[in-house]
Amino acid sequence: MEVPRRPQPSSFTLALPKPASSAPSALGAAEKVANEDPRKEKLQENADDGAAERGDGEETFSTEEELDVFAEASAETSEPLRANASAPDINVRLSSQDSFSEESSASEERLAAEAEEAKKRCEEEEAAAKERAAQRQTLALEELVQSERNYLRLLQLSTVTIRSNLQKLQPPPAGLDSMFLYIEDVMDVSSRLLSLLDQKQLQPGDPHFLETLCDSFLSLSSDIEAAYKEYLASYNQVSVLENSYRQKEALWNDIVRVVKTSAPEINATSLSFFLVMPVQRIARYPLLLQTIQKHTDRSHPAYALLERTAHTSIALNCRINEYKRFREVADKYKKTETLTMKDKINRLNTHSIAKKTARLSQHIKHGTGIVPKLVDEEFDALEGFFYVLEHGILELLENVETYLYHLQRFLSCKTEEFDLDMDGEKDPICYKEITTALRQWILPTFEKRMRTLIHKPLCALRDLLVGPRNLIRKRLDKLLDYELIEAKSNLSYEEQAVANTYRTMNTLLLNELPQFNGLALQMIWSMLGTFSCLHKDLASDMEQLFQSFAQQLPHSSLNHSAFWEWAECAVLEGARRLETLCRSVEDTLNAPAAQPLSPSSQRRLKQLTDKHGSGKIYQVMGTVVGSRDLDLNLARGELVAIISEADTRGDKRRWLVDAGGRRGYAPSSKLIRYHQPTDDPPPSPHLMLPEGMTEIRRHSYTPESRPLTVMSQPCFQVLAAYNFTARGNHEVSLQAGEPVRVLEPHDKRGNPEWSLVEARGGKRGYVPSNYLTITPVGAGPPGTYQPHC
Repeated sequence: MEVPRRPQPSSFTLALPKPASSAPSALGAAEKVANEDPRKEKLQENADDGAAERGDGEETFSTEEELDVFAEASAETSEPLRANASAPDINVRLSSQDSFSEESSASEERLAAEAEEAKKRCEEEEAAAKERAAQRQTLALEELVQSERNYLRLLQLSTVTIRSNLQKLQPPPAGLDSMFLYIEDVMDVSSRLLSLLDQKQLQPGDPHFLETLCDSFLSLSSDIEAAYKEYLASYNQVSVLENSYRQKEALWNDIVRVVKTSAPEINATSLSFFLVMPVQRIARYPLLLQTIQKHTDRSHPAYALLERTAHTSIALNCRINEYKRFREVADKYKKTETLTMKDKINRLNTHSIAKKTARLSQHIKHGTGIVPKLVDEEFDALEGFFYVLEHGILELLENVETYLYHLQRFLSCKTEEFDLDMDGEKDPICYKEITTALRQWILPTFEKRMRTLIHKPLCALRDLLVGPRNLIRKRLDKLLDYELIEAKSNLSYEEQAVANTYRTMNTLLLNELPQFNGLALQMIWSMLGTFSCLHKDLASDMEQLFQSFAQQLPHSSLNHSAFWEWAECAVLEGARRLETLCRSVEDTLNAPAAQPLSPSSQRRLKQLTDKHGSGKIYQVMGTVVGSRDLDLNLARGELVAIISEADTRGDKRRWLVDAGGRRGYAPSSKLIRYHQPTDDPPPSPHLMLPEGMTEIRRHSYTPESRPLTVMSQPCFQVLAAYNFTARGNHEVSLQAGEPVRVLEPHDKRGNPEWSLVEARGGKRGYVPSNYLTITPVGAGPPGTYQPHC
């Protein structure tokens, strides 16, 4: 059955132009693309019109079906179309292909345009984001610089204006200067940072400003750390001092009034409002730098430098916190507590007893070699050098104090005020004038400079030795605790705290003790140089003084060689007289002072002899007053037993002695060996002198004295009954049976228990009188000489 074809509408026409050649021209292709859409619209309109003209029962074809028909016809006639372009079926096929290609081209163009537009929007957004980041970076830089300027301004306000106004209070607050300790260093480093930024004359929006900021901060990082770590370490003292001010209501009201009137534009009511700013500022540097880094592009030339600066600020804060922790540990353990016996007993508890017992046990194990001691050669060297410095400082201070004491005694002797009965002579007048000038002008000035430049610094240095010494002792205790837990794998919270405390103290001492030793040694050398300069100035002042009186002296007319010859002879003569006087004084002072032992001393002598032996018994020659740890206070004539002839540091000038229950150190120069007879010696042979000998000087052993005739007929001789060993130049050693000549039956003080004798060889000296015995002539041992009869 043949399907009837739908009649073509009259309005649907296809006008296909005849091509000039077999191949389509470029102009024809352009016309196809341009006419593709109108044709499709026309076909659609014709199809709609035809559908409207048909009834419901008629069979219809859609535009798509018509296009398919045209496509089939075009496929069948594709080859003839190339040969003859005037056929109607071929023209329809070409129009369909042109319409599809035009659609795809338009879609591609639209997609390209959309992509181009999206890319443009993305670039615009990126540019806007970069602009916003740059603005935020500029704002962050401005905040850092402006806040630094305000910070420095407020510190200057508190340090200069408020501090000066507080010092005007009557009375000024105690310890006010200590509240502003180290704040000048903080202000100095802040002003240097701002000056480095101002030198470049750049604004925060300038591209090179960020690089300048980073370079300035890195160049001052070490100074910033040094200034802030000392301030933060001592900030607790500021809080303590301010709390002490709060306890005094009137003083605190005055301080608040001064702060408000000095800074009315700032809502501040206390000094801590200003003094806490450095604590907050050093912690704010990392935050500001990280904010700038957050808003800085990674492609920025200074980004790597900015990142390094931010890391440096973080590390700087960590080191400051670590130093502050070290200082807190040092402040805790370097204090010297003065506790009474009651306070010490109250502190005893189970924990402290167990801890001290464990330390003692560990110390005993070290001494016996059961457990090896943890050795730190570096610390041991530092500790030994510290104790050497301590000994030198204390010795130097003692010598300086002795020097000043004798100088003060010399100034107190106003010899120019004595009447010498030499009126009218030039020598006494010159002497009085020179002495007056020395005592009233030159020497007081010299003494004042000595106390200011040498004595006070030495006293301050001595006080500074207490802290390191206590830390070294505490480190030893903590080392014993650390050795007990060192081998454990798992530590409890308390054991971990003990280990951390030891490591902190050890690290602190290893870092700080070399600096302390170096500064102490430098101070000692500086003070010794100052001591030399002071004496040089003293000599110059005295030379200037003596030159004004040189022409008035009797020997000023002598020539140079004759004057020095006279001066040498005068000095030697004066030295000879002085030596003679010194010997006379020494003999007088060194005369033995034997006193009978009291019952308590006899009991102590027996106790010490039974415990230590007779060879260890010594007697105190002078009063001993202890000035150091473990020193004993001993009275003159007291008996002690020697335990060790050196202290724990090997100093042989301090002996460890037993004073009958008390043990401690005493200077060896004030101890003398105590001699006691093995048996009761016979009574002292008190020889009677002739009546004419009473007027002879007691120094009868001098060459001017004449020999003594001590006995008359029948002749007797005096022998040594026991061995005696001399303990000094004023005594003479004797052997049992040795004949002697008694020169004086007593010492210079009239004590009959000592006798002045002459032994063999003409040696003279004192011996105990009860060591001598009288025997008839010829009863002595062979070879003895005959005494004077």
